[in-house]
Amino acid sequence: MRILRIAAGRLASTLLVLLAVSMLTFAVFYLLPTDPAQLSCGRPCTPERLADARAFMGYDVPVWQQYLDFLSGIVVGREFGSAGAVVRCAAPCFGYSFQLDAPVTELIAERAGVTFSIAIGAAVLWLIIGVGAGVVSAVRRGEAADRAAMTLSVAGVSAPTYLAGLLGIFLFGFTLDMVPVGGYVPLAEDPVQWLWHLVLPWTVLALLSAAVYARLTRGQMLEALGEDYIRTARAKGLSERRVVLRHALRNVLVPVVTVFGLDLGGLLGGAVITERVFSMQGLGALLIDAVGNVDLPLLVGVTLFSAFLIIAANVAVDLVYSALDPRISTETGQ
Repeated sequence: MRILRIAAGRLASTLLVLLAVSMLTFAVFYLLPTDPAQLSCGRPCTPERLADARAFMGYDVPVWQQYLDFLSGIVVGREFGSAGAVVRCAAPCFGYSFQLDAPVTELIAERAGVTFSIAIGAAVLWLIIGVGAGVVSAVRRGEAADRAAMTLSVAGVSAPTYLAGLLGIFLFGFTLDMVPVGGYVPLAEDPVQWLWHLVLPWTVLALLSAAVYARLTRGQMLEALGEDYIRTARAKGLSERRVVLRHALRNVLVPVVTVFGLDLGGLLGGAVITERVFSMQGLGALLIDAVGNVDLPLLVGVTLFSAFLIIAANVAVDLVYSALDPRISTETGQ
């Protein structure tokens, strides 16, 4: 019941935040000095044809009415056009891309699998590698393992994603011919090829992000190992492995989970650079294309979807907190 109450409170705050984000996003994009109807009008674009295009796309009403229609479309769906030519967008409708002639929701769904595959696989790897390296570095403080881990972490933090990706493609793709250098194969189509095409993107993202987690975990672990409860556990005769993994690491994971939730939520919204480097058409590539084509409905839809993923990741982090340390959930409930 405690977890359910926390989840209900987070859900309510999530809806309020999403409403604020949708309002701000809608205002920023739709108040730009760009007319989507003008781009879809064709040539020659007479005043009559422009007026018809604006009416068909729903831009012939005030901005506040457009926003209300947008919110209504998310809940119950929406129709564009008139009785002679109607385009239906089923709920949840984040708008309709007239340039791509498809609902924004469908376009997001088509690309989400690519981005989710990249993000989740890389996140699992960087969490395991980063936390593991940080723990070993803290336990072996001052030794060769510690110095090697911290040296590699500095290199990982400093390396740009696009540079690491290009080096990986050149070395493991072209020079050694070990892995594919681009493209994406759906999991349902061929699981083996899906995994094989993602090995290099996962490795590049994981190694770069693991560097941050290694440094964070090492610092938190060194602080935890100096606490009184650790000395008490050692005085009771507990093994060093149990002291480190059962007592110290549990408290170290709280700040790590915070950073992990933010990083994963942001990456799920679109791994822009990674998708471009490895020629994968995910949400990041969709967003870049929308910017280049000034496709405002698509821009708003992808931005709002990305914001939802980040907020959802934060909610998940709060729930994980309650499992790692019940005192946090009690304080939150107050």
